Amino acid sequence: MSSNPSPKCPKFVSVEGSDIFSRSKSDGTRFCLVSYNILAQVYVKSSMFPHSPPPCLKWKARSQAILTILKNLGADFLCLQEVDEYDGFYKVNMENNGYSSIYIQRSGQKRDGCGIFFKHDSAELILQENVEYNDLLNSIEDEKLASDDEQAREIKYVEPKNGSALKGSPPDHGDSNDPRVRLKRDCVGIMAAFKLKDSYNHVVIVANTHLYWDPELADVKLAQAKYFVSRLAQFKTLIADRFECKPSVVVAGDFNSTPGDKVYEYLVSGNTSSVPRPESLDDLPIPLCSVYACTRGEPTFTNCTPDFTDTLDYILFSPSDYIKPVSFLELPELDSSDVSGGLPNYSHPSDHLPIGAEFEISMT
Repeated sequence: MSSNPSPKCPKFVSVEGSDIFSRSKSDGTRFCLVSYNILAQVYVKSSMFPHSPPPCLKWKARSQAILTILKNLGADFLCLQEVDEYDGFYKVNMENNGYSSIYIQRSGQKRDGCGIFFKHDSAELILQENVEYNDLLNSIEDEKLASDDEQAREIKYVEPKNGSALKGSPPDHGDSNDPRVRLKRDCVGIMAAFKLKDSYNHVVIVANTHLYWDPELADVKLAQAKYFVSRLAQFKTLIADRFECKPSVVVAGDFNSTPGDKVYEYLVSGNTSSVPRPESLDDLPIPLCSVYACTRGEPTFTNCTPDFTDTLDYILFSPSDYIKPVSFLELPELDSSDVSGGLPNYSHPSDHLPIGAEFEISMT
């Protein structure tokens, strides 16, 4: 007999300090969104997670644990990162749980990607757009300085073009000082507009992404963040014009960036209540505010292993008179027994924790 505990399923807690089910519902429309890096099975090797009980790393156990958590969360939108086995497992199993989905696999030979799963009785997909960060290669302009020996070369970034497509890719190896090599990281994002099935038929844009991981390539992560937000602003304008609406915007993902670093400061620089941003950061094309930062404060950690424990995952929204977070998904403390020793374990099937928020839409 197995005495292994079941996976831990967190609950939503009101920003007012009580369980959400103890509150009376308002006249506004509400929806829940969860962001979760579920850890692609292709990256699960015992050598990478020697601290994890071996049974926790096997696909059969992990996949069922992840499904259990996703089902019990019951969110209207699930923004998942590191999704592999999409066609063979997640798509059909989530359909059986009442979810439709859209998905983009990473570029190159990478096997995982980002997916947005949505309850088809809560929202209707009206338009989607994929983002491939390898397109940033098209934003580099080479300028060869006048030189007899042609050794002097300057490479600089220019603003990305709307919807630009990758024409060619340099090899994965080469001079890491060359931005054309540094930027080719096969990372992706996805954004989509949904019409909520409520009395208002309100339109909400949900965006999901996974930025590159390497702390030595902070400039690459910042370039990816800027490109994603630029594309998001363009997508919002497109949706507003085409459907004659004022869409709300929610952004989720694993940004592989800790609170206070350049990516984080860039993303929240449009929030007037945030700390003064560094002058080196450009103005954000669309204002964003972190749900956790503006309610309970950023979590102590969302990623937990013996080698690294910190916050990498965020849910952001564009502040407006129409939308506000009314609850957030609870997270464990560092001294909690269910995270002791690092993740994955029997309580948590990924090295990341799910984060989430319930939003209220009020059109009055």
